[in-house]
Order: sequence, then C-alpha cells, then structure tokens
Amino acid sequence: MSDGIPSLDEIRAARDPVSVHLKRTPLHPYPGLSKLLGAEVWVKHENHLATGAFKVRGGVHLASRLSERERAAGLVTASTGNHGQSIAFAGKVTGTAVTVAVPEVANPEKVEAMRALGARVVHHGADFDAAREWIAGEAARRGARFVGPTDAELIAGVGTYALEILEDLPEVEVIFVPVGAGSGACGVCLVAKQLSPGVEVIGVQSESAPAVQRSWRSGRLEEAPMRTRAEGLATRVAHESAMRILGHPAHGLDDFLLVSDQALERAIWLLLEHTHNMAEHAGAAALAGALSVRERLAGRKVVLILSGGNLSTTALAEIAAKQSGVIRAR
Repeated sequence: MSDGIPSLDEIRAARDPVSVHLKRTPLHPYPGLSKLLGAEVWVKHENHLATGAFKVRGGVHLASRLSERERAAGLVTASTGNHGQSIAFAGKVTGTAVTVAVPEVANPEKVEAMRALGARVVHHGADFDAAREWIAGEAARRGARFVGPTDAELIAGVGTYALEILEDLPEVEVIFVPVGAGSGACGVCLVAKQLSPGVEVIGVQSESAPAVQRSWRSGRLEEAPMRTRAEGLATRVAHESAMRILGHPAHGLDDFLLVSDQALERAIWLLLEHTHNMAEHAGAAALAGALSVRERLAGRKVVLILSGGNLSTTALAEIAAKQSGVIRAR
C-alpha cells in the first residue's frame, strides 16, 4: 500500500478476509425517499453488519494482515464507539487482545458493546482526539500496534462496500457518504473514481465538527471546534492520510457539505419512517446532505450510505420527542 493509499487491486483483495466473517450488505431502493428528493434513491445498509456499522470491514481486514508478533502484542486504538467495536470484533475473531481508549463522555451503550466483544476499554480525555493522542503514546511504550482511524488497511477493508455498490447499481450517478475521520469516504472515492469516473462522490460532515471539510476546502490540515452530538463525525483534526485521498484532483471528493445536528436528527427520523431502519447521527448524514442539495439531484440515481445504526436509546427518545412535536406543529 504505497504512501498509505490502497490500490484498487488491494481493495479487491480485501474482500476475501472480510467475507470470511461478514456478509454482503443490501442496497435497497426506497420510493418514499425518492419522492422526497425527486431522484431515484437507494440506501446502502452498512448498519446491517455485525457491529452495526461499516468500520468493522476495515478492522477485520487489518487484523487478518497482522504478523504473529503484532498479534501477540495486541491492538490499541481510540474511538467514540464504532471504530472501537470494529477493532474489538476483529480481535475477537482473530484471537488478538484489544485495548480501546474512549472519551469520558463516550456513548455507554457503545462502550458496553466493545467490552462484550472482549476489548479492554479505558476512558480518557474530553473528546476522541484527546483519547487518541494519549493512547497512541501508551501503545508506543508497550510496543503494541496502534490503529489510527485512517490506516491504509482500514481504508482497503471499508472500500469493499463501494465495490458492492458499483456491482449492484453500476449506473449510480451520485454517492453521498458521511465523513468523520474519513476512511469510508476514502474507500468510496478510490473505488468509484476508478470503476466509474463519472460518479459524483459527495462527503457530508457536521457543521459543529468541520475540521475535515475545512481542510478539504483550504488544501491544508486544519483543526476546528468539535461540538457535534454525532459521535461518528466527532473529530477536531484532519488526518493527512485521508486528505491525500479526499483532496486529490483525480480521485477525491467532488463536493463536501456541512449540515446541522438538527438536520441530522431530522434525517434519522426520516430514515426510520421510510426505511424502518435505525440510523445514528453519522449514519443519517448522507440523507441530510442530499436534502440540502436536492435541487441538484432531480431524476438522478443516488446512493446514500447508511454507515451505522448505533443510536443510543436516550438519543432516540429525545429525537422522537422533538420530531413528534414538529409533526404535530405542522
């Protein structure tokens, strides 16, 4: 994987180890969403994976490539939830010890899911990046493999869902993909731009955590305040490895949108209404982004990545109360 960027052949090769432990996820059309957007809308259900989110593809692929020494030393990472579950799942199926650092305010249901998969979970810091910086130092001292959020093996693994999209719907014209640290968006860009160069790939991030979007627009790595409730989008720094892909003139994003947390909550409710699937905030970002530019989508074939469904029951109750109030007010 030259320069941290997996090739299309390497993404294709990742399908074998990924398929040993994970089933192909469905791509379904939804008439209600199509009517809402004035387009032919399909949803890629990464929320149907074993951990409820796309990241597990990358974790399984990375763990499958570990040397015996690396497996014996264990894996160390930081997460707000889904990435940690991914590495924990990968550790469980490959017999590798996993330690995950999470922010003090981490979603308790996601923390419990990591522990249930056998990971050791340590709370540290106010946000994801504080936890990441601390645990990276701990990994270096222990001689363990630190797994960053945009490691090349992760990008290759998650890129397998983009292969599935292009196989199931080769005539797709626009793909909306959530962006946190960026591994999923990187995988989509690398696959789509090589197999179907005319496909428009649009990233979506919370306006309350815009570091990656600002970096994409400026062409340099930037930090930004992180105030979003969207755990999967909650990063305050951009990563150089991801930006080399997302900002690339040939295989990068075509556009990068910011949406409000309120728009994410509305999209969660709309996905529940029209697809009967639970989306977490990051998982609903693709729909929120598409709604913000619906005038550009008329009559086109659009895929929305429902990247994860790990919404806490507390958040669901709050969103239901708010959205029910909105509906009554209408």
